[in-house]
Amino acid sequence: MRTSIVTVRAAVPLVALVALVAAACSDPGKVPVPDRDGAVKSTASVRAERRAYDGAPPTVPHENFGASCTGCHDGRGQSVSGVGFAPASPHDNTSKAGGTVRCRQCHVFQTTDDLFVVSEYEGIPQDLAAGDRATAGAPPRIPHRILMRENCVACHDGPGAREEARTTHPERTRCRQCHVPVAGNQVFESSLGAGQTDEER
Repeated sequence: MRTSIVTVRAAVPLVALVALVAAACSDPGKVPVPDRDGAVKSTASVRAERRAYDGAPPTVPHENFGASCTGCHDGRGQSVSGVGFAPASPHDNTSKAGGTVRCRQCHVFQTTDDLFVVSEYEGIPQDLAAGDRATAGAPPRIPHRILMRENCVACHDGPGAREEARTTHPERTRCRQCHVPVAGNQVFESSLGAGQTDEER
């Protein structure tokens, strides 16, 4: 009889986990969080909808808890009971503009879906495309701005990272030694001119 009680007790958490994963799979806006049993996170497309335009700070998708944002949105992210998975903050290494001090200066709570004022404005949707490569075999270039996104691993590694943006080498910590931001589409021209050297000038 004792063995059957132990078996039932062990089966209850397993059933709950299966039910939670099944619920996440039934919601097309949620996906399981790697290495976090039962935790789910928003998909990339849902997260993109939280931006007014490409590059805009995302709105806060939950109510105001009256607590410090970095209490949940830390360097790795964490599961929050009854809310979901709080992704890591990419601002950990931001020295300018107080990256982790005044969160609500950029991120706002969405309190209504109604238009504030009638407008024909249409923001450019967030581009979820991967960075291109300067040459075949070169590291992908960074397709977004760097300011306020200095902590690369917040978005490219860890449980909160989008699967399509996850790095294969998180142990390499100097990301910008190989990956460079796209600064423009102009062809680079040498200041020395075509075929000339300093000695010839």
